[in-house]
Amino acid sequence: MGTQNPSAPSRLRSRIADHDHPNRGGLIHDNSRHTARFTVIGNHLAQHADLSLLAIGLGTHIQSLPRGARIDIKSLAARFPEGVTRIAAALRELEHHGYLRRERLRVPGGRIVTRTVSCNQPGHAREVSEPRPRRAPVARPKALPAVPSPSCSAPALLQAATDVLTDLRRHDTRLLLSTTDTTHLAPGVAAWLERDLTPAAVRHALTDGLPTEPLQRPAALLAHRLTRHLPPPPRFASPAAAPPPVLHPFQTCDGCDRVFRAPEPGRCRDCRSAPQRGA
Repeated sequence: MGTQNPSAPSRLRSRIADHDHPNRGGLIHDNSRHTARFTVIGNHLAQHADLSLLAIGLGTHIQSLPRGARIDIKSLAARFPEGVTRIAAALRELEHHGYLRRERLRVPGGRIVTRTVSCNQPGHAREVSEPRPRRAPVARPKALPAVPSPSCSAPALLQAATDVLTDLRRHDTRLLLSTTDTTHLAPGVAAWLERDLTPAAVRHALTDGLPTEPLQRPAALLAHRLTRHLPPPPRFASPAAAPPPVLHPFQTCDGCDRVFRAPEPGRCRDCRSAPQRGA
């Protein structure tokens, strides 16, 4: 019993040599860069010192979910095998350390609901507001069609054209034009007026045969008519030649025998005015 075996090892040697142990060199990552469907998780969660492994995994899963996903206990228990009790405890851990926040809100119908807010950085919480409904884009009206331009933009001509456009609403209430539309259409009306058309003729051309239904853009309709039905310019008429001067025959003045031209015999201009000077 007291005999020692000098050939026996003093301690049990490991079956695997120290230099051949698989964990001797530590962890090695074989990573590739994600380009789609990935979530950034902070090390403060993944390596949290006080959270359980289930809470860390559940917190990572919650942060990877899209907005509006259901994370109540029943939904999570149906997704994972841990059960209701363990999942509820993990949720309380996340809420205690600030990774989850529950808020009670009153919806428009008067009902009170509980909203769960996930915080990826506890201590940096910001106010979370309900997403506002996106407003439908307002369609901008198209620019009015171009109108003819007069050869002479005299202020009087443009004022006469503006008067014609302003007067249209008296004949058809649908033709109430804004200042911008009137300014755009005035050169087109001036192009008609300089073609020897009267304001009444221009007004008749713009208002005759209008559709009976409401006009969506009366200014666009008037611009189309001013361009489509523009009359041709008047024919150029050469000015009439001046009549040749009339040469009267020579006459001898009955008072002073002066010779002068006149259609009939009589007194010259000086003799006709002499009695008036004498008087």
